[in-house]
Amino acid sequence: MQEHEFVSAVQQSARIPDHEHAQRAVRATLTVLGQRLSTEAADLAAQLPGQLAGAVPTDGGVERFDLPEFYRRVAEAEGQGCTPEQARQHARAVTAALREAVGAEYLHVLDQLPDDYGDLTHTENAQH
Repeated sequence: MQEHEFVSAVQQSARIPDHEHAQRAVRATLTVLGQRLSTEAADLAAQLPGQLAGAVPTDGGVERFDLPEFYRRVAEAEGQGCTPEQARQHARAVTAALREAVGAEYLHVLDQLPDDYGDLTHTENAQH
């Protein structure tokens, strides 16, 4: 999957009106996700297409925060008056695109997240 295909998939899934806004949503989600992951962040970044890898912080410093805080941080990073509920919709679209783009690496990402992140990762009723 190419970068423009990834962003377009997010734009369509989340019904984001324009490509630039979808890019902001993708970058914001990847940045916050990278902050939540430990060593897996670098592996995830290596699997991402194009410039998207640069959005994932790979310094190894993991932050612990719950899912509502995840969505709040994504909303803040997106800017432009994005609400946490909009950020939730956008972030869920990004994780769905991630699942398609990085294949098995997605399972490693899931292993790094607590079970209460099921809403984000579309695994509410599944064990990972």
